[in-house]
Amino acid sequence: MIAWTRAILLAFACSLPAGTPALAAPSLFGAMPSPAAITPASRTFVAPRVVHLDPKFKRQIVAYDGSEAAGTIIVNTGEHFLYLVLGGGQAMRYGIGTAKTGFEWSGTHVLTNKREWPDWTPPAEMLARQPGIPTHMVGGIRNPLGARALYIGRTLYRIHGTNEPWTIGTDVSSGCIRMINDDVIDLYGRVKIGAKVIVL
Repeated sequence: MIAWTRAILLAFACSLPAGTPALAAPSLFGAMPSPAAITPASRTFVAPRVVHLDPKFKRQIVAYDGSEAAGTIIVNTGEHFLYLVLGGGQAMRYGIGTAKTGFEWSGTHVLTNKREWPDWTPPAEMLARQPGIPTHMVGGIRNPLGARALYIGRTLYRIHGTNEPWTIGTDVSSGCIRMINDDVIDLYGRVKIGAKVIVL
C-alpha cells in the first residue's frame, strides 16, 4: 500500500508544470504540511524513511503520583521521556531525544513561546562547532525543528519536532528536546504559554 501511494504521488509530481513545487510524501510520524509550509528547502519529493519506534517511546497515558500541577511538563533526560501532567493521577508520556554528552543541562523554567513550522537560526556557538550548516532555514519538512517548537524560558533550548525520528531515545542534540512530529503537535495543542517546565 505504501509503495502504491508513493507511486501515485510521484506520478502526480512528475505531471506538474515546470516550476511547480512538488509536495513531499507524507511522513510516517507527521501530517502533510499545509501549502504555506512548503518552502524552497522542501520542494522536492522525498520518500519517507521507515522507522520502527520502540513501543516504550510511543505516546501513552501513564500513572503519575508526583505533586506537580496539571499542565506541568517534566523532562526526564535519563529515561528519554517527557511527561505532561494531566491531573487525576495521570500523565501523558512521550519518547524524546536528548542532549549528547557535554551538552546536558537541567533546571526549572516556563514556556515563553510556541510556534508552528518554526524557522531555525543556529546560535553562534553551534555555527562555530559545525561549520557549513545553514545560518538560517525557513520552517518546513526539512527543517531540523520539525512541525512545532516550544520555547523554554530565556534559554536557547526548545522542545521541538524533528526530521530525524529515528533519533528518539538517544542522546543526540545540542541541548534541545526532540520529539517525533506527531507527538510535538499533540503536546503543542495541550500546553499553554506560561506552563512550568522541569528538566531533570
